[in-house]
Amino acid sequence: MPLTVLSDSEINAILYSLNREDVLSLQHNLADSLHEYSTGTQETTGCCQSNQPQRIAIPASNNQTTLFMPASTSTSRGIKIATLTQTSEHPRNDSLPSIVSTTSQSSTTKSSTSTDSPTTPTTLASQISNISIGSSTKPDPSIASSQSTSPIGSLTLLTATGSPYAFLAASTITGFRTALAATMIFNRRTNVHTICVFGAGLQALWHIRLALLLRGPEIHHVHIINRNFERARKLMQEIYTSPHWEHLRKSNHKLGFSIVSNEYGEYNRLLKKHVREADAIFCCTPSTTPLFPAEYLTSTEGRKKGRYISAIGSYKHHMIELHPDILRQAVAPEHKHHHHKHAEKGGVIVVDSLEACMKEAGEVQQAGLAPEQMVEIGELLMVKKASMLEVEQGGEGEVGLKRWLQAGNVIFKCVGLGLMDICVGEDLVMLARERGFGTSVEGF
Repeated sequence: MPLTVLSDSEINAILYSLNREDVLSLQHNLADSLHEYSTGTQETTGCCQSNQPQRIAIPASNNQTTLFMPASTSTSRGIKIATLTQTSEHPRNDSLPSIVSTTSQSSTTKSSTSTDSPTTPTTLASQISNISIGSSTKPDPSIASSQSTSPIGSLTLLTATGSPYAFLAASTITGFRTALAATMIFNRRTNVHTICVFGAGLQALWHIRLALLLRGPEIHHVHIINRNFERARKLMQEIYTSPHWEHLRKSNHKLGFSIVSNEYGEYNRLLKKHVREADAIFCCTPSTTPLFPAEYLTSTEGRKKGRYISAIGSYKHHMIELHPDILRQAVAPEHKHHHHKHAEKGGVIVVDSLEACMKEAGEVQQAGLAPEQMVEIGELLMVKKASMLEVEQGGEGEVGLKRWLQAGNVIFKCVGLGLMDICVGEDLVMLARERGFGTSVEGF
């Protein structure tokens, strides 16, 4: 069997060529694998949890960590080796100065030459050419835009009998496969009018792109919130100038983007506004402190609206994107006699892996969640354990579960599984061979 080698640029070319039907097909395959992970046995499937060893982390003296993630599916074995920049375990105490930029496709084409009025909508072109940022304070290493937290490494795939058949760059795959999982529930949501994205790296890029591919005509506002403006500006520049995004931009004339950075004086006001208004919140940062105060969502006003929240950026005990009180409220028993109308909650946090999140997820550990307060997405998507749990708690079973997934408050916590890399990697190799990408090494 020939060995297929795919560089990061070739993987990007394949992923940027995907249409909505391609994404749905990849999601279906990933959902099947995650379902088998949660419910299968060694006798029935190679995807079962017992065939997925816990990843090994080896720290380095240069503030980096290398992860070794072996995994298995029914048709492949493999391992991803990824090196990440390690985040600080000590939250910062300083506060940054600030700037905000808003832009919309419906903005006028008149160019702005001033950065003194950051709350005034302007065209992206004027902001890209005219805005420059300087800061006298040093941001937290976990979110500094000059320090990329995107993984570098490789993914090796072998057949079920152990023959190597593919070697892939791992950077883009990691961002894509996580977004692919995070947008599964998102695609079931009734309202996706306004999206709030924390972060401006590869994870944020692929969350935005997949959201637009899946539900583009229904999305009107995408707010990118990042602690450093420059990195967010570069992401928006790509969205507005790259030909890869042209069809997504032109397919919805109501679609508008904004950047919010805490390098602007009104950051707190805009942060609260965008979080409260969001139908979906994608958290894509390796932050060591909560990205926004809990009361934005736990107060009476904050609970009126149903939201889908995906937190995928933190993967160690000291890393946290969501305040623990948000998770505690989501799993707290519902009071039958309350005087305020609020969105429905499911009583559980959705996770990619119960075992991994109990060991690695800072939010789960700091909130003190018990295993019974979580449900794996592989079970949830197939409406198995989740509907039974909902009935046990006095709910309506599958009907109530569907309503919760579509319109209630749903939190998805993901630390990442090697299984996800193997599953998506298999599909990318197939697409590469079909579409003529990559290098083939015969007789390897």
